[in-house]
Amino acid sequence: MKIFCIGRNYSEHARELHNAIPEEPVVFLKPKTALYQPHVPFYYPEFCNELHYEIEVVFRVCKNGRYIPENHAYKYINAVTVGIDFTARDVQNELKSKGLPWEKAKAWDNSAILGKWVELQPEQLRDHRNFSLLKNDEMVQQGNTKDMLFNYQQIIANISKYFSLNIGDLIFTGTPAGVGECSVGDFLEGYLEDEKMFELEIK
Repeated sequence: MKIFCIGRNYSEHARELHNAIPEEPVVFLKPKTALYQPHVPFYYPEFCNELHYEIEVVFRVCKNGRYIPENHAYKYINAVTVGIDFTARDVQNELKSKGLPWEKAKAWDNSAILGKWVELQPEQLRDHRNFSLLKNDEMVQQGNTKDMLFNYQQIIANISKYFSLNIGDLIFTGTPAGVGECSVGDFLEGYLEDEKMFELEIK
C-alpha cells in the first residue's frame, strides 16, 4: 500500500506558504507506517516544535493500473474520505532552506490521519465536495474540491506515468488555505460535507 500526496493543489494554500503555483501535480509519498491507527493515542512528535494540520480529501484506489488516461480515471477510485497530512513545519523549513528532501517533515510514523470511508459510484466522482477541519470546535480550514488546481482525473493520470497504482493505495489530494499550528491538548475533527469523518486528540 502506497500513500500518494499532492502538494500545492490549492492556489491560496500555495500563496500562504509563499510557494509558486505548480504547472503539474506536485507528488510526494508517505510510507505505510505513516498511516495512523486510531486505536492508539496520537502523540505530538518529539522532534518537532511546530506541528501543522492540513485537511485533505482522500481517495481510495480500487484497481491496478499504469499509464491511465484521464477519461478512464473514474474506474480506479471507489471511496472517498478526509484526512490530515500532518507536517513538521519547522523541520520542513530547515530542510527546504538547505535544498534537501523533506520526507522527515511529512512521512514520519502516524503523520497520515484517515477518516471513515464513503463508498462511491463512478457517476458520483463528478460531484464537488465541501470539506472542513475544526480545532477545539472552531472552524480552521474549509475547502471545496472544485478549487483544486488538478482534479482527480489529472492527478491519477500524472501519478500513473511514474508509479503503478495498486488496489488499496491512497491519494491525498492537497489542502486548502488555512493550515496552522496545533498543540498538545487540541481536539481535531474532520468533516466531509456535514458528516464527521474522524476526530483526534493530540497528546
